Amino acid sequence: MKVLENLQPAKVFKYFEEMSMIPRGSGNEKGISDYLVNFAKERNLEVIQDEALNVIIKKKASKGYENAPGVIIQGHMDMVCEKTKESTHDFMKDPLQLRVEGDNVYATNTTLGADNGIAVAYALAILDDDSISHPALEVLVTTDEETGMGGAMAFDGSLINGKYLLNIDSEEEGKLLVSCAGGLRTKVVLDTEFENNTEKELLRIEVKGLKGGHSGMEIIKQRGNSNKLMGRVLAKISESVTFNIVEINGGSKNNAIPREAECIIAVESDNIKEVTEIVTKMGDNFKNELLSVDENVKVVCEHLNNRSERIMSEDTTKKIIALLNLIPSGVDTMSMDIEDLVQSSTNLGVVKTNKNNVEFDSATRSSVGTLKEDLVSRIKIAAQLTGASVETSGEYPEWQYEKNSKLRELCKEVYKRLSGQDAEIIALHAGLECGLFKEKLHDVDMISFGPNLYDVHTPNEHMSIKSVQNVWKFLLEILKEIK
Repeated sequence: MKVLENLQPAKVFKYFEEMSMIPRGSGNEKGISDYLVNFAKERNLEVIQDEALNVIIKKKASKGYENAPGVIIQGHMDMVCEKTKESTHDFMKDPLQLRVEGDNVYATNTTLGADNGIAVAYALAILDDDSISHPALEVLVTTDEETGMGGAMAFDGSLINGKYLLNIDSEEEGKLLVSCAGGLRTKVVLDTEFENNTEKELLRIEVKGLKGGHSGMEIIKQRGNSNKLMGRVLAKISESVTFNIVEINGGSKNNAIPREAECIIAVESDNIKEVTEIVTKMGDNFKNELLSVDENVKVVCEHLNNRSERIMSEDTTKKIIALLNLIPSGVDTMSMDIEDLVQSSTNLGVVKTNKNNVEFDSATRSSVGTLKEDLVSRIKIAAQLTGASVETSGEYPEWQYEKNSKLRELCKEVYKRLSGQDAEIIALHAGLECGLFKEKLHDVDMISFGPNLYDVHTPNEHMSIKSVQNVWKFLLEILKEIK
């Protein structure tokens, strides 16, 4: 028995569940891309699969809509792969374990992939139903959105002709997104120096219990960042105790606010008690500071019985502490034009110890290009001061507000008619592919919307069934009204 087979709209949930059986983390999209190609071929629909594994499926206009402007329905096929610490799920081969609780769909101990599987499910349900009224359709499903928008960057805009683009990659019903931030990734790499350890004891310090979340959508909530909190813990210890870092790791995706961080340090046995007391005190401080947003934060210290013959030098240890504290992270500026909109931010999402270096991986966002440049400049200064190198990648443009949008006005009218309420027009502090599409498609009129999704990019991600139904009706009505 399929978990979602009794839910409505039936075809939307059917295709969402089918996709949930196919591993589709960013960089592992071949299976889901081929699934989409086969779907199109089985229905004799025109399909294109490019070298980046993006898929375009075209369907002719229904009767009476032959002269209507073409519509592009767009979403991405990849998902963020986050799981709980106890989970044994293998995102490279295991299907998601879906479950329904009340009005919500979850995946057990992992991200759900509703970001952005629900967009693809909507599109497939429309393509598979000849009773739906619509203009000529071009369904564009991209790859690698979550780790740099590589699919949208590689996409050839000459392959599609639609005049209206419906991006279904937003997460709050009733909010019509009309602008988004641009961004890029920065990776600071610090080469490590080592020394031999003859007598120092090992302590493992952990920061855990944080909620994390999407580094664009949830950054305004001021949730704790485990990497930044670890930096504060280590800095406080260094004020009174000399120690050496052995290994430090935190977070797994630069676009997800990190929930956990771990650092193993080597200290003289006489200092173990003092370090433990400092860690306990910092944990109390964090619990007080984050009481309203991350009440379950914990900082713990454990004495390890084993020893490490190789430890990082004091100089390297100091540089790591400096970078953890100097690299900006969190909200940097707020918009003066749009209430409660984050204008620019950085998320220090990943700290990773490799054989001969430590990486500090961040996602920077801004709706103002020069402020994005300023944040990157500060990261580069921090790297320069510590002798580290900096790499940037995955830069994508912002999507600026369009004053004269026929599509926006149509969507507002349809939403009002269906719900009896006014839709909220918003800008988003998160990267969407719309900025790239605007560059490639020039005159296209765009809007972004979607059903209610919660805690995306975390193992608690869930999706409202009722909201999926509401947005389905909204989507069909928009297609019907475009003539």
